[in-house]
Amino acid sequence: MKLWVKILIALVLGVITGIALGPTAVVFKPIGTIFLSLINMIIVLLVLSTMTIGVTSIHDPKKLSKIGTKSIIYYLTTTIVAIVLGLVFSKFFALGSGLDFTFTGTIKDHATPSLGEILLSVIPTNPVASLAEGNILQIIVFSLFLGFAINFSGEKGKPLLQVLESLADVMYRLTSIIMEFSPIGVFAIMAWVAGTFGVTVLLPLLKFLGIYYLACFVHLIFVYCGMLTLIAKLNPWPFFRGMSDAIMIAFSTSSSTATLPVSMHCVQKNLGVSKNVTNFMLPLGCTINMNGAALFQGMASVFVANAYGIVLDLPSLITIVVTGTLSAVGAAGIPGTGLIMLSVVFASVGLPIEGLALIAGIDRIREMGSTVLNVLGDGVCAVCISKQEGEFDEKQYYHRELVEIETD
Repeated sequence: MKLWVKILIALVLGVITGIALGPTAVVFKPIGTIFLSLINMIIVLLVLSTMTIGVTSIHDPKKLSKIGTKSIIYYLTTTIVAIVLGLVFSKFFALGSGLDFTFTGTIKDHATPSLGEILLSVIPTNPVASLAEGNILQIIVFSLFLGFAINFSGEKGKPLLQVLESLADVMYRLTSIIMEFSPIGVFAIMAWVAGTFGVTVLLPLLKFLGIYYLACFVHLIFVYCGMLTLIAKLNPWPFFRGMSDAIMIAFSTSSSTATLPVSMHCVQKNLGVSKNVTNFMLPLGCTINMNGAALFQGMASVFVANAYGIVLDLPSLITIVVTGTLSAVGAAGIPGTGLIMLSVVFASVGLPIEGLALIAGIDRIREMGSTVLNVLGDGVCAVCISKQEGEFDEKQYYHRELVEIETD
């Protein structure tokens, strides 16, 4: 049985158990707390290793100066638009309002910092202290600089890169191990939540999922189709026909990494993007271009803040945009990572990590649409840049018969 099925079953059983036991279901809360502590345990090293490796993937200075620079600008721009769209939708539809959960922790005070103070606060004076304190923004900034320094160090930087790649692989594995316990954690927390607050918590979850898919559709139509029409001067319809195989793989696996080979085939063979651009942009996009995850982080942050009665002021929203963008850049393209990286965003503005349990049960269904948005975003940016750089076959883009993936 797949993990997401187990989580859904655990969610349902947790709600039933909570309703049956009522307030006495609080006995399950320590189990859920242990699960959330395990998630907190891996955040720092996961961010450090994955963010650094994401930067080192841009290893060719010549490509970085031309196609690489354009790729990063396109990827970051669409990611920022996605997270802002998530904030707008969640604010407009008042996601999470009316749940009235109680948060007993300490909320960060973002009342009066100036822009200069915000910029200074994200620059670590002591990276080791930032790691020890779990200051996520400072860790992300340090990782960015560390990645660029490794690239400029050439051969001498490779041993450190290999250590970080090994650390990242270990953290991916540890993430997978912890996620195996997620059904138990979700069951315990949902039993406690349902027993304490009743079934009123379920309807907002369904509303959240429906609004999320609506936001994905809006992003696809206005951002992706807009880029193809206005920047590449192309009809968007052949793009979606050409990416049909990748769309199905992305939706079924919920993994941008697993979809990468199919995406590269579709972009090169069906859409007419040159091999050089495809080989550079698609693996890079698979690492740093996570529009679906960014949109989710914006929506989930406001949802949890509203659920706990926490007011997010403008500096807090700006922090969410910055942290959400950078954490989306550092997220691995595997199932379950979005929920882990969301805890990074929560930590940056002091939101209760317990809020993760509210959306964990629907996360796999959310990831299916999120991965499709991620993969299509990579393809759109590749088409636009290849068209601008003269490495695009327009006749192949508009051809009537798609080139099928050969199978043995």
